[in-house]
Amino acid sequence: MESLEKKISYSFKDKDLLIQALTHRSYLNENKTYKLDHNERLEFLGDAVLELVATEYLFNAYKKKTEGELTSIRAALVNTVSLSSTASELDLGSFLQLSRGEAKDTGRARAVILANAFEALIGAIYIDGGYKSARDFIIKYLLHKTGDIVEKSLWQDPKSVLQEKAQEYAGVTPAYKTLKEIGPDHSKTFTVGVFLKSEQVGKGTGQSKQEAEIAAAENALGKYPYAT
Repeated sequence: MESLEKKISYSFKDKDLLIQALTHRSYLNENKTYKLDHNERLEFLGDAVLELVATEYLFNAYKKKTEGELTSIRAALVNTVSLSSTASELDLGSFLQLSRGEAKDTGRARAVILANAFEALIGAIYIDGGYKSARDFIIKYLLHKTGDIVEKSLWQDPKSVLQEKAQEYAGVTPAYKTLKEIGPDHSKTFTVGVFLKSEQVGKGTGQSKQEAEIAAAENALGKYPYAT
């Protein structure tokens, strides 16, 4: 775990807290004599700490935003996609303790596990080092994304924002096309492209066509000049 501590720039006084934060409930089912608990209580605490830190940060950083706007921006920062992406950037998946079955999960199921582990890690840091340590961690590894989210209006519905900007700057309405479907009927993954006339300007994947379309719109907003 020392390599993870270096990666997150925090050294635990109580190493068991770090291990517990990365222990999924399923691991205990296969390891009955394991001495630690799973990470769900830490996740519960970390979720509350994250919401407070994000709220405080946004309240001070965006003094002209309304309550509704701040709520939407916060939601974009702390949703499963955002948290699992941050967890992946920190390579938390390599340190998770999972059952053999859970370790094989991909897609949304894996994203949820990673997001929960990230919140549990926040809870563990809060217990081990206090509010300031948790706040510093959250700001460094998550809240630095705020500027990009606000600048590109990613806190708003991405499909609506893309449509508005594409009509304003290109004079066309985006069209979405399913490019690929993989997996069994009960667990499909969809890949969708978004097009302006014949040009593909974005691509995204998801567990539903709607989720994939949103991802494609976000991808387009992040890449093309009319998005800014």
